[in-house]
Amino acid sequence: MRRIARENALCALLALAACAAIAYLGLESFIWSDYEHEAAPAFAALAHGHVAAFLRLAPAYGGSLVERAPFALVPTLWGGGALAVYRAAAAPCLFASAALGVWLVARMRRERRPWIARALALLVCVANPLSLRALEIGHPEELLGACLCVAAVLLAADERPLWAGLALGLAVANKEWALLAVGPVLLALAPRRRVSCAICAASVAGVVLAPLVLVHAGGFVAATRATATPPSAIFNPWQVWWFIGGHAPTGSAAATALPGARIGPAWASANSHLLILLVGFAVGGALWLRERRNGPTSARSALLALSLALLLRCLLDTWDTGYYVVPFLLALLAWELWEPTHRVQLAAAAATGLASITFLWLPNAGASADAQAAFFLAWTVPLAAALAVQLLSPGRARRLADRLRARRRTGQETTVSVLSSPLSTS
Repeated sequence: MRRIARENALCALLALAACAAIAYLGLESFIWSDYEHEAAPAFAALAHGHVAAFLRLAPAYGGSLVERAPFALVPTLWGGGALAVYRAAAAPCLFASAALGVWLVARMRRERRPWIARALALLVCVANPLSLRALEIGHPEELLGACLCVAAVLLAADERPLWAGLALGLAVANKEWALLAVGPVLLALAPRRRVSCAICAASVAGVVLAPLVLVHAGGFVAATRATATPPSAIFNPWQVWWFIGGHAPTGSAAATALPGARIGPAWASANSHLLILLVGFAVGGALWLRERRNGPTSARSALLALSLALLLRCLLDTWDTGYYVVPFLLALLAWELWEPTHRVQLAAAAATGLASITFLWLPNAGASADAQAAFFLAWTVPLAAALAVQLLSPGRARRLADRLRARRRTGQETTVSVLSSPLSTS
């Protein structure tokens, strides 16, 4: 234990320092954020000792508030105000990203990966600009859910079904989109251990959500149903349905908030969340069929399936916004780092850069809504296709990669041959 602590001390300090920087930048205030309207009233009731009111006021992701309630109570020890509660409730989400970063870097150190690869992995986990965006909007629970889903797959890969079930159950209770991780987590385990993992996950999620159901059953069910069938009023540019929507009337609230805004068809908004779940289960089913054909599912395949499902969530959700991409980026990073190699892995870092341009730079630069949607689709659709080919037909993906490498190598050799040939000066 001392050796492990000594080896990871520097990485842990760097991760905590990055968390502190992100917290300083993103937790300055919660005014005008989703937290102010959704979570702040519930946490305020909890701080005053009104547990029943806390459960009644909890939003659709009330399970996340229940999980973070002990942290939210800490400021009451010194009489801290609402801002202190806000920051304390976000602390476990930042700690989770730091822990995942240290975990991945420790594995990379054992495999003697280059220091630049380890630094990139830690930055993507802990100092991600999209994570900062999640804090600014008031949704730190997205970081917690992302880390729990990735951790559940990693624990399943280590054949720890109960720990994997614990992480998966906490993730599902935290936010319902974590149901997309059920298939990858279970398939990463040996078949005989899947039942125990599923029972553990269901039990943990049930324990967390039970107080919400018992105290405010009708309201909790209604809020969950509203989340499952979102209203058509929310229609963001970063999704596949954007260009089938009609332009919002000039002078409308949507057009005023976002120049060039579109109004989505009712069927897309009403069914997008259900479609996400169906597609996520389809990805898990494809992974299961591959297991039946080729043998046990590897951890890397499970992480790949999780990455694909989370990317498809971003593509299909009419509510898609900046922080939705964080779970996908962390799953992509874990998948990319799982296979031992001494090359610097850049896919997650490149995807983080493209996502930052999409959700942060283009809106601030005044790009039109259509331009933002086009740029988003230009990199997410090919990436989703590449991940799908890698998952469903790894042999074909390997042959394509070998062909590209051979073509690049042939091109380099031709260039060298031309440069090294003698030139006549007569």
